[in-house]
Amino acid sequence: MRVLLIGSGGREHALASSLAADPAVDQLIAAPGNPGIAEVAELRPVTATDPQAVAALAVEVAADLVVVGPEAPLVAGVTDAVRAKGIACFGPSGAAAVLEGSKSFAKDVMAAAGVPTARAVTCRSADEVAAALDAFGTPYVVKNDGLAAGKGVVVTDDRAAALAHADSCGQVVVEEYLAGPEVSLFVVTDGTAAVPLLPAQDFKRVSVGDTGPNTGGMGAYAPLPWAPPDLVDQVMAEVVHPTLAEMRHRGTPFAGLLYVGLAVTAAGPRVIEFNARFGDPETQVVLALLETPLAGLLHAAATGTLADHPPLRWRDGAAVTVVLASAGYPAAARTGDVITGDAISGAGQAGISHAGTAHDATGQLVSAGGRVLSATGVGADLADARDAAYRLLAGVDLPGGHFRTDIALAAAEGRITLP
Repeated sequence: MRVLLIGSGGREHALASSLAADPAVDQLIAAPGNPGIAEVAELRPVTATDPQAVAALAVEVAADLVVVGPEAPLVAGVTDAVRAKGIACFGPSGAAAVLEGSKSFAKDVMAAAGVPTARAVTCRSADEVAAALDAFGTPYVVKNDGLAAGKGVVVTDDRAAALAHADSCGQVVVEEYLAGPEVSLFVVTDGTAAVPLLPAQDFKRVSVGDTGPNTGGMGAYAPLPWAPPDLVDQVMAEVVHPTLAEMRHRGTPFAGLLYVGLAVTAAGPRVIEFNARFGDPETQVVLALLETPLAGLLHAAATGTLADHPPLRWRDGAAVTVVLASAGYPAAARTGDVITGDAISGAGQAGISHAGTAHDATGQLVSAGGRVLSATGVGADLADARDAAYRLLAGVDLPGGHFRTDIALAAAEGRITLP
């Protein structure tokens, strides 16, 4: 099988590593890719958000399967252009990807499908925002209605900060705060059949103790030893299948990766958000534990044959990912710093996923984004996996780089409780 992977981030590096390890994959091509992905795939230049350019590349390389990683190309309709060429493509259509592209649309779908979620109001003016903040109270939750690279949400007790965020976004969704530990559940679907992956938990705040501003994610772990044993079954029954049915009813079936962001509240699981693709950094930990070959699974979803796919197999143990961010992230990420260390060269690269990296004019590996790379450790339990991840990260040197030291710590110590 010849696979074309679209994207250049940490999730795409993790996807590339898993796809390259699949015995069914004869050739893996990534566009535009990054220096880490180049270790396992042939890189090709492309504007990922240009549907016709991606489709032309898929034809040029004679791809058997195209996997679209990031949200912006999905919302731009890249999968539609690829499928129009008769090539199997993993990822929702442009119309279905609006489930991530618009928070307001997602809330409308959830309401129609009877999906449990937070009460919310779509606001188009400062007066509407102020009224919604008063109605829901603190903590204030204000979400940019459109794509914002994982940083469009503000959760704060500061009313002025909530109003300022809304003013900077334009149309926003203001909603009630959901109290309880958060869960990320990836679901592979062909629009009708749906297969859940292991639930994971990520860490959005930039600093230790869940403090500081939101980021695209500073770390993640799986599995979740504290989660109710029936959590996945409940979410599939109450959230996933009703959502997929509603999308089919609207004439825009959702096929690809449905990312369900949840809060496990005193009233049960409630949806915080939907995404239309794998999330970063949860992808790193989930794929580290997936034993089933990835390409066959994604191909089944892309070709409507997921119901015939064998049950997934998982490795024993746990995985923890820790993100290394550049100086100044998330407010003003510094780029161009040289990255060195044993963990990013040669065989030591195993477990390292590149996100914001590039080669400079002299060939040195440098930072090229806010979240630069992540280190994923696997172990018999969360404590072992944490140790492995932090040991790996100790082998990376990035001037001014910073990371959280408490990823998965509360879970490893049994300190997470359900409301």
